[in-house]
Amino acid sequence: MPQQPSEHAFPPLLTATGDSLVIADFRPRRQTAPRRQKAPRRQKAPRRQKAPHRQKAPHRRTTPYHRLFTIPGARAFTVGNLLARLPMGMFSVSAVIMIAGSRGSYALAGAVTATGLAATALVAPWTARLVDRHGQARIAVPATAFALLGSVALLLCVRFGAPDWTLFAAYAATATTPNTGGMSRARWAHLLRDDPAAAHTANSFEQAADELCFMLGPVCAAFLCGTFFPEAGTLVAGVLMMTGVLIFAAQRSTEPPPQPRTPSKSPLLAAGMPPLLLCFLATGAVFGSMEVVTIAFADAQGHRSAAGAVLALQAAGSCVAGLLYGARKPTGPAERRHPWCLAAMTALMTLPLLAAWLTASLPALAGALLLAGAATAPTMVTGMALVQRRTPEGRLNEGMTLAVTGLLGGIACGSATGGWLVEHLSATAGYGVPIAAAGSALAISLTIPPASDPPNRRQSLGPNSDAPH
Repeated sequence: MPQQPSEHAFPPLLTATGDSLVIADFRPRRQTAPRRQKAPRRQKAPRRQKAPHRQKAPHRRTTPYHRLFTIPGARAFTVGNLLARLPMGMFSVSAVIMIAGSRGSYALAGAVTATGLAATALVAPWTARLVDRHGQARIAVPATAFALLGSVALLLCVRFGAPDWTLFAAYAATATTPNTGGMSRARWAHLLRDDPAAAHTANSFEQAADELCFMLGPVCAAFLCGTFFPEAGTLVAGVLMMTGVLIFAAQRSTEPPPQPRTPSKSPLLAAGMPPLLLCFLATGAVFGSMEVVTIAFADAQGHRSAAGAVLALQAAGSCVAGLLYGARKPTGPAERRHPWCLAAMTALMTLPLLAAWLTASLPALAGALLLAGAATAPTMVTGMALVQRRTPEGRLNEGMTLAVTGLLGGIACGSATGGWLVEHLSATAGYGVPIAAAGSALAISLTIPPASDPPNRRQSLGPNSDAPH
């Protein structure tokens, strides 16, 4: 095997050329691989820092009622209206306790309250017409002040033993009390004229507010009259009513504009309104008779002061049912739902009669009234929806006041009838009046013909007014 020549076999050659020394190197050249440079150290990528944990914003579940009160000014006028409406559940109970306690006659107490409610039924539509024409603030305040004078006169007549006829005259003077619930519903109708679904929720809230006031009102009246003196309930109710109306009237931004002149006909002449108002009349008889009979039943059991709490349970059942009813969108037109609600009311009104007849127990009656109230609010909400759809343009407050007038007239008839039965038969027999009244309302409701909105009313309700609400 041939050997590679060594480096010593080829010594370098030295020579001189002029002043330069030249060295020639004849050794074989070996190609050496270029020195491998180390690759630069790969720097580790900076560790990715985790973004700070972002806490998810809590999901705020909004209910239809929460969205309702995001409307500017809605909370303010509602507070004033609730203060003004609470005495509506105090006046009649206070009058019954005050008169029956001083004169010893439930028949007289029922007749006096019936006279006052009948007078209100006659005067309230005229007051409402003035409200539509001149505005809520200009009419409600003086009308409330005049009604307050009537309440004070009744208090003084009872306190100082005036003749019986003065009680009727004084209580009739309270007829100018404005329909604060109707004015509140008119404001919602004005604010939600383009949103029928929200209008349904608003009507349900207003009915629940009515039930809340009629739930707390009797309790407050019975407590004040029983704890302090018999006239305390009427006195406190008058102060609350005047204060609430002043607060309500001060909220001018949400007030519907007055309608000085309107070509629309009276709501009484609108198609389907007469039988609908008769239906409200019969429904009011349920409430009026139930109130007087329950007070008499509690008195017979030796617990007159508990009558307000027992009546409050019926209003509590109705309040809860109204809130649940307003939170869901109803199916089908109101004309179809109204008879079903009245049928449920008729069936549930048998429970207080059975409880009083079979047990003669006040706690059992209280539970029966709680269940019986479950159909009240849905019936009233649906009925008010029918009234709003049939009331001509520019007469909304008058139309709703006519419905309340029908209720008041029914309450007067029911109160007088219930008081007569209690006086001549028994409190247990008096519970037959609410059943008969609810059955009559159901029969009348079946005769109400379906009606379409007039063109001007449909425009005021908005483009979706044909949807059931």
